[in-house]
Amino acid sequence: MQVVLHAGAHVTDEDRLINCLVDNAGMLAERGTIVPRPDDYRILLRDIVNAATQDGVSPDAREVILDAVLPGEEEADRLILSNDSFFGTHKMAVKRMFYPAACARLEAVRKIFPEDEVELFFAIRNPATFMPALLAMTNFNTIDDIFRGYDPYSFRWSELFERIRAQVPDIPITVWCNEDTPLIWAEVVREMAALEPLTGFEGEFCLLQEIMTEAGMKRFHAYVEEHPGMTEIQKRRVISAFLDKFADDEAVEEEYDIEGWTEDKIDRLTDLYEEDLYAIERVPGVTMITP
Repeated sequence: MQVVLHAGAHVTDEDRLINCLVDNAGMLAERGTIVPRPDDYRILLRDIVNAATQDGVSPDAREVILDAVLPGEEEADRLILSNDSFFGTHKMAVKRMFYPAACARLEAVRKIFPEDEVELFFAIRNPATFMPALLAMTNFNTIDDIFRGYDPYSFRWSELFERIRAQVPDIPITVWCNEDTPLIWAEVVREMAALEPLTGFEGEFCLLQEIMTEAGMKRFHAYVEEHPGMTEIQKRRVISAFLDKFADDEAVEEEYDIEGWTEDKIDRLTDLYEEDLYAIERVPGVTMITP
């Protein structure tokens, strides 16, 4: 069985992805892919993984999880589990590095599913917006509290993936930038669900509704209906064109009025993030979904 773990990052898709997959659960089940509702397993999986990292893996851990997520005698070729807090809480996301507990928890999952093929799917986000968004989700008082005295410019997503590959090298990783998600949404969904490139699904353009004006969405849907059979690349070009003209500026723009979070700092972090993307692409075993 293939076990797909969508582990975040925090403040990226905020369950939109798993909710879309759940909405298509019936169609996916016909293809052997099971997408249980998060409430059926998140607490259970957390508790089992926490226990495994402290006391070792219980011999019945896999069976307990599968009993919770597979109804009756149903079997799965592919099982999709999602939790943006799988690597830790919002407060644990930045502590000397991004997600320091990631490897220990992935090693536990590997031991829970020893004969299965485990895959990791993970969205990253520009630290210039990721850090302020984390601050808003914690009880920290200042942006400096997030960094705990470490250099804000030292954090790299590539370091996280290099660390994972070193400690659990048999787990392939699929990565994408949260900033690109509106353009690559359909590909992310299809890759996670192992769907063929042209397979349709409910909610293929749902993310656009959040960042495009109502008038733009009406014109976009009309255009798509008038041009059936477009390839993924063609659709992305159309989406880009419509966003250029009909993007909802209030929904797209991110502003953070935080003491010490200056334009210079934001620009520098953004430059480092864009450089880091090239390093991520060179990490063995990592596949990046790009526009």
